[in-house]
Amino acid sequence: MREMIKMIVVLSVICGISGVSLAALKSVTAPRIEEQILSYVQAPAIEQVLAAHDNNPIRDRKIFTVQDQQVTIFPALKGGSLVGLAFETSGQGYGGDIGVMVGFDPESGNLSGIGITTMKETPGVGSKVSKHGFTSQFHGMTAEQARLKSGGGEVNAVAGATISSTGTVAAVQKAVKIYNELRSKLTTAWQ
Repeated sequence: MREMIKMIVVLSVICGISGVSLAALKSVTAPRIEEQILSYVQAPAIEQVLAAHDNNPIRDRKIFTVQDQQVTIFPALKGGSLVGLAFETSGQGYGGDIGVMVGFDPESGNLSGIGITTMKETPGVGSKVSKHGFTSQFHGMTAEQARLKSGGGEVNAVAGATISSTGTVAAVQKAVKIYNELRSKLTTAWQ
């Protein structure tokens, strides 16, 4: 009986030390992980959806709260004036969430474009939503136009990838709602 208690105590101490070590490691590596995501996942999509700018959208980003969730907004500034905004939302695809960077023109409120940041869709089928032929359709669209044709919009779904197309459009529509809620704050946030 004494040996069993001794083993339980030793295992509990080992588990406690392991837990504390993992928590410390996570807190130490969190900034580096965020930097990697910004540089290698979000930055290419940001550049794809924002108009010509003379600032660093990643460095100038700001965080806003909408519906109890935080949204990181990346601004495009030209000569100190806001010429575009981008932020990431997600929609449910066939293989999981599809991360979509959605850009907006603050003057018109129309989309300036979309870029796919993350996805786990079927290669060669659902992954086609990340290709230029699908993503380029969104440039200059209004919120009403940025729906699949089957839903009354102007977006052509990718053949054989209806779920992926639907998830991408759902992410865009989510972004439109967030943008409309934040619009008044966004126009003055970088002045």
